[in-house]
Amino acid sequence: MGSLISADNTWVLWAILVGDAALAIWLEQRYKWASKVTGCVLALLGMMILSNIGIIPTASPVYDSVWDYVVPLAIPLLLFQCNIKKIGKESGKLLIIYLISSVGTVLGAFAGFFALQNFVPDLNKVAAMFSGTYVGGSVNFAAMADTFGASGELSSQAVVADNLLMALYFFVLIAMPSINFFRKHYSHPLVDEVEAGMGQSAESYWKAKPISLQNIAFCFAASTIIVAISTAIANFFASLFPAEGATFILNQLLGNKYLIMTTVTMICATTLPKTFNDAPGANEIGTFLIYIFFAVIGAPASIMSILTQAPLLLVYALIIVACNMLITLIFGKIFHFSLEEIILASNANIGGPTTAAAMAISKGWNKLIGPVLLIGTLGYVLGNYYGVLVGNLLR
Repeated sequence: MGSLISADNTWVLWAILVGDAALAIWLEQRYKWASKVTGCVLALLGMMILSNIGIIPTASPVYDSVWDYVVPLAIPLLLFQCNIKKIGKESGKLLIIYLISSVGTVLGAFAGFFALQNFVPDLNKVAAMFSGTYVGGSVNFAAMADTFGASGELSSQAVVADNLLMALYFFVLIAMPSINFFRKHYSHPLVDEVEAGMGQSAESYWKAKPISLQNIAFCFAASTIIVAISTAIANFFASLFPAEGATFILNQLLGNKYLIMTTVTMICATTLPKTFNDAPGANEIGTFLIYIFFAVIGAPASIMSILTQAPLLLVYALIIVACNMLITLIFGKIFHFSLEEIILASNANIGGPTTAAAMAISKGWNKLIGPVLLIGTLGYVLGNYYGVLVGNLLR
């Protein structure tokens, strides 16, 4: 049965996509319940509902345009703050527990794969997507889905399973500081400060910032140039190293436009910190583009298919997240990290810098907002490398 809005009704579909992403952001910053669910999940759910009731199509060239142009443009914008020198200097201790937490993600990916590989087709592709997104963020999910040629159906099922679990996991993370067991066994200085009357709201943190036409022009121009150069470099290496035999790994690494893109942007951000790190509007524009990606990924999601197939993907995601949390808690205790640092490190891995910063803001843990944004941004770089490594090792 066809949808009310046809697949070639370009402007109407773009209006729905962008409007859905904007509405999700508004709800997230306006209502507490929406901030806990997260705007990304709301954007996905909005499009998923519209497609399943027959309002919009499950496939369209408009959706393909998001994968082809919107996602690649978002990656450099979100990496403008990825100054390696700054991350090491300002984030120090938090960076250590974040990296330990990322190892938990990889261990979970391997454990879940060996437990479920006989029941889920193309699980290595899901392993790559989950490893990427559970070290970096949704932008890494998109990159790994494209890198390993995951079908639209598999990607949508994995994303829905991923976001359902993330929504539940965020509720757990939000509740942890109030649970006596964790308060008893871990230090929690920032929780104590907030309970003494300190804090900052999400609305005040995301307040309007000065931004000029020149700033917007720079952000789009720099991101577009980086994508163009990275694509050209990746295409050159892909033709130089065939995707077969002894050169397969080189093809996957050097011929991957997302890995080249993240590396080029990281070099720019580190060598030209004043130009890139302080570029007004880059993080906001990049984040909005990622919300559009979440909206479009919900469109192909068939409820019936999810009910029959996604439960195992949900189990796989649960195994990865459980391993991440377990490793983070164990080593966090051994190395005397605070409960706030442990929670945000795990959040930065599983949800990315945006959700981790949002949690820090909502909890009033102001001292960790900047550092968690920085280490989470580093995750955008590491996530692609982790994803490619895991996906190829589990082929």
